[in-house]
Amino acid sequence: MKLGTKLIHAGVAPDPSTGAIMTPIFQTSTYVQSAPGVHKGYEYARTQNPTRDALQNALAAIENGTHGINFGSGLAATDAVMKLLSPGDEVVATNDLYGGTYRIFTKVFERYGIKFSFVGMRDAASVAAHITPKTKMIWLETPTNPLLNIIDIAAVAQIAQKNGVLLCVDNTFASPYLQNPLDLGADIVLHSATKYLGGHSDVVHGAVIVKNEELAQQLYFIQNSCGAVPGPQDCFLVLRGIKTLHVRMQRHCENGEKIAHFLRNHDKVDKVYWPGFTDHPNHDIAKRQMRGYGGMMSFTLKDDNMDAANRVLSHTHLFSLAESLGGVESLIGHPASMTHASIPREERIKNGLADSLIRLSVGIEDVDDLIADLDQAIG
Repeated sequence: MKLGTKLIHAGVAPDPSTGAIMTPIFQTSTYVQSAPGVHKGYEYARTQNPTRDALQNALAAIENGTHGINFGSGLAATDAVMKLLSPGDEVVATNDLYGGTYRIFTKVFERYGIKFSFVGMRDAASVAAHITPKTKMIWLETPTNPLLNIIDIAAVAQIAQKNGVLLCVDNTFASPYLQNPLDLGADIVLHSATKYLGGHSDVVHGAVIVKNEELAQQLYFIQNSCGAVPGPQDCFLVLRGIKTLHVRMQRHCENGEKIAHFLRNHDKVDKVYWPGFTDHPNHDIAKRQMRGYGGMMSFTLKDDNMDAANRVLSHTHLFSLAESLGGVESLIGHPASMTHASIPREERIKNGLADSLIRLSVGIEDVDDLIADLDQAIG
């Protein structure tokens, strides 16, 4: 089954009681049993919910996994993955990553004795040098947030397998439409489903997908025991979003390419970070492991100061100044004060995240209108 068909049909079926083509929202907290322990597969809604089951099955299918596990947010999904570890374990993580991920690693899990090394991974071979006998997991994003660095998933997966450690890939920026890390050797794929999977900026949700039974059962146990589960309406909204992921991502990619080239050719723009440029670091890897380059990009101005950046950030009309990404509407953001403010400034600067960097989530509006909006804001 091809991806466009799979996105609409995988994991879901008409409701057997009514024939409803859309999965119902099972808004219930508990289920009636005919006798103690005799039930229809559902006992309590923290543990199981039919709407959530449909979404978990759909996510497993579109990421080419066997098990999907859903959570109340992307960070709740991250929290669950970290709970696979024990005090004394070590994690090698990419040094360019979402600020909330950095925060939960350093401010929450370091307190419980887990050690994190933040490493530049554009050269996959550099990862091996940071693995110790205590390393239990490698964590990466690709493309990274917000510098759009590309990491060779297959190469890192070989290093992980050689050393007997888990590889978790945050696939939020790419979505399953553009890349499938499990096919490249990853053990765990994570999504903030708030973003491209939901696609309409109306739900907060997280997901983990695996293809190993033992790993899946560990994560289901954490999901049930810790209780960070999504509600059925949230699951319904993500299911709805997935059905149009392919057509939305096609437009995100088309618009993204045109805007990236517009920015690169603008006389007031300095650097543009977008993996579709042939001179973007590791473009050849992006071309090999992705099916397109997406609608995420960042840029700096030649007048490289915060006053100039603020003028752009405050003067767009169609690009809304807001947190998040991946919705149908275009967003503009300032990572240093918004999505990555929890990372100490010296760490941000060391990793190449300038104070004046501007990030775009290019939506699916008419691209000529979006270019005109950026042009007038840049001046």
